[in-house]
Amino acid sequence: MTDTWNRRAVIAAGAALAATPALAKPKSITWTFDRLTGIGGVATHVEGDPTLIDSPYGKAVQFDGVDDRIEIDQHPLAGASQFTFEALFRPDGGAFAQRWFHLAEDPQAPTDGPPLNTRFLFEIRVKDDAWWLDAFVTGPGYKHTLIFPEKTFPVGKWYAVAQSYDGKMYRCYVDGVLQGEAEIAFKAQGPGKASVGARMNKIDYFKGAVRSARFTPAALKPKAFLKA
Repeated sequence: MTDTWNRRAVIAAGAALAATPALAKPKSITWTFDRLTGIGGVATHVEGDPTLIDSPYGKAVQFDGVDDRIEIDQHPLAGASQFTFEALFRPDGGAFAQRWFHLAEDPQAPTDGPPLNTRFLFEIRVKDDAWWLDAFVTGPGYKHTLIFPEKTFPVGKWYAVAQSYDGKMYRCYVDGVLQGEAEIAFKAQGPGKASVGARMNKIDYFKGAVRSARFTPAALKPKAFLKA
């Protein structure tokens, strides 16, 4: 009787486990820059003359560092209280400051002050034949830059960069290697748009190419990042 009861208990436990839904993986949005229209299935607006080129990963968009920019009608991390923002890109030198990937919440005008400028940015700084990463995020109650000029990389090569927030720590990476981190009080951003190749206000243009970007409403581990 005891053996029969044990077998039934094991079978029942197994059935209950099988019936328990697995935790859903966070759903990512991926943009592939193998076209100049409808990137990610979203309305896309081109300025200047960015061009399609071949890369080791497929087609990519090349920006001339002068007036090339793409604006996409979506803020893909809107509503995310945690995030991982990644991109596969190739910096090719050029101006010192290049703000090349900008996610911006639509401006909101509070009753007691100017419009908010809530945003994410991927930037680089370039000197001679080297560059270093600048990751930036700001919104109501938080504003932080992760920049480390001592950690430089040669231009003209492909890199995977990432910035993430796990509910406490804001971090940035190059090719899966942590560049730095800080504790911030991040709050989810609202709907908006993206600018690739320059800031939304058309300054600090990027010289180089972008192959892809991925946006995840969770803090991924480096082993799960895009790879160059």
